[in-house]
Amino acid sequence: MAISFYKYQGTGNDFVMVDNRKLAFPANDEAFVKSLCDRRTGVGADGLILLQDHPDYDFEMVYFNADGRLGSMCGNGARCTVRFARQLGVIEDVACFLAADGEHQASVERDLIQLRMNDVASVEQIGEDYFLNTGSPHYIRFVDSVENLDVYEEGRAIRYNDRFKADGTNVNFMQRLGGDEIFVRTYERGVEDETLSCGTGVTAAALVAGLKGMQSPIKVKTLGGNLQVAFEQAGDGFKYIHLIGPAKQVYTGVISA
Repeated sequence: MAISFYKYQGTGNDFVMVDNRKLAFPANDEAFVKSLCDRRTGVGADGLILLQDHPDYDFEMVYFNADGRLGSMCGNGARCTVRFARQLGVIEDVACFLAADGEHQASVERDLIQLRMNDVASVEQIGEDYFLNTGSPHYIRFVDSVENLDVYEEGRAIRYNDRFKADGTNVNFMQRLGGDEIFVRTYERGVEDETLSCGTGVTAAALVAGLKGMQSPIKVKTLGGNLQVAFEQAGDGFKYIHLIGPAKQVYTGVISA
């Protein structure tokens, strides 16, 4: 079976996108999904996303990690899916869609996709580090120099420690650059390596920066490009959280299942 796919990227976080409104994609074939994401023998991506119909929403986003398994919320992937939905004619400039962590709203503003994230009720402090869930779990650590950090080794050590090794966590290393700007690098579970950007991770890091007195919107530098996170603090948590940044189609193709 020939499957048409689209390659999208959002600040270097890249995805294989499939229009699955006819439910023809073999979504239960974990090995096939993994093979599509393989950078040597497949298309190559940090994850795979199916766009599907839903009776109560403009569409449903079904996200798979690069290891072939169903994933949790993916912020950059969601922004790419909104762009994909617009290019398919499923939406115009606004969307209300379903993802792994529930309902989301988004808007298309020229080159930028503004994505409403779910509220965060609380943030856990672990020593000088932080842990929170922004649709996916994230461990946040402040460092003096993100650029010179061995993200793979240090991130992997936290992801596989006694607390997190069963379910895993994404690990974000954050450096304050001055003003209301931070630099974030991420070790991502499911990919089991550093990615150029992580939307839920950028969001988590920005919220922790907010706890440290930085003001919304926070500018975020990643290896793959620049994002913004806007929010309001609400007691021990946050509401009205928005992830803002570009999402682009890279190319299209056909592959055999």
